[in-house]
Amino acid sequence: MNSLSLKVDLDFKELLKVVKQLSPSEKLKLNDEIWKDDIEIPIEHQKIVLNRIEKSKASPKRMLDWDEVSDLPIQ
Repeated sequence: MNSLSLKVDLDFKELLKVVKQLSPSEKLKLNDEIWKDDIEIPIEHQKIVLNRIEKSKASPKRMLDWDEVSDLPIQ
């Protein structure tokens, strides 16, 4: 495996150009490294999601099909 040590100031667009040059497997490894830290989801956010799941189970007809709504114009 190649090793590389850099200290480079890049803006986001420049960084994105570099990342796009990575192979798919390297991009996956980078993604894993970025997200490997434990990210705590606030309890309030968890409750919102769980509440929405329960509502969708209780009345599935209230749910919209993504393919249909994604084509609607944004108001």
